[in-house]
Amino acid sequence: MGHASGSALYKAPKTTASRDQGAFRTNFNFPGRNRPDHGDHGYGPLSTVVESFMDPGTLIPMHRHRDEEIVSWVPAGAMRHDDGEGNRLVTDADRLMIMNAGSGFRHSEETLADDPPLRMLQIFVRPHDLGLEPGIQHEPLPDPVANEWRHLFAPAGTDHPLTVRNAVHCYDLRLDAGESVGLPESGGSTADTGGWDVYFYVFEGAVEAAGRSFDRAESGLWTGGPTPTLTATEDAVVVAFRLDPEAPITRQGTIGR
Repeated sequence: MGHASGSALYKAPKTTASRDQGAFRTNFNFPGRNRPDHGDHGYGPLSTVVESFMDPGTLIPMHRHRDEEIVSWVPAGAMRHDDGEGNRLVTDADRLMIMNAGSGFRHSEETLADDPPLRMLQIFVRPHDLGLEPGIQHEPLPDPVANEWRHLFAPAGTDHPLTVRNAVHCYDLRLDAGESVGLPESGGSTADTGGWDVYFYVFEGAVEAAGRSFDRAESGLWTGGPTPTLTATEDAVVVAFRLDPEAPITRQGTIGR
């Protein structure tokens, strides 16, 4: 896929790719579907952004992933992880978890009966090579600052404490109604992201960008040129990915193919 020429903002409506397993429900958002006639459901190294719901007292039994980077972003509530390797981790609003599945990684996910209902994003990134060393990262996040992007993770080889093994930076934003901020322009001091594109997902609320409106669970893909400004038409929570659409990718992940 060649890089788009010029600047464009592509909007996707709420996904219809959903799976209802009762206490566990998922909505699959495919960044490549924002682009008309794009032959890949993913967009470069960003394969899938899954909105996941778990009722209190739900267990997803031990299962295996391979050849994908899986990021768990939990803005409220708690997701409880067990991988049978001594890692029993709680991911919540204060922590981010990345499973670098590589050649293979097993885990279970759980909410306790007294946990609140959980709504989170599970982000699937395609690694640059197959069969990489598996591992897990679970780190505290800096406190969010209203109307400012918070840098959640970066490509491996940068100085960010949380990394994925391809050319993707991720940010979140809590934007007050009436406030404006540009989409992320730079991945940080150690990365040259000139010419990279930005995919964003509205987790809560509503925003406008380049004359278009985006409501909860809608997404936009910006290609080429200086990024536009987001303006919140109501209090909003947005997650954005700045990525290299030309990065080398693999497509053999368990879910994030």
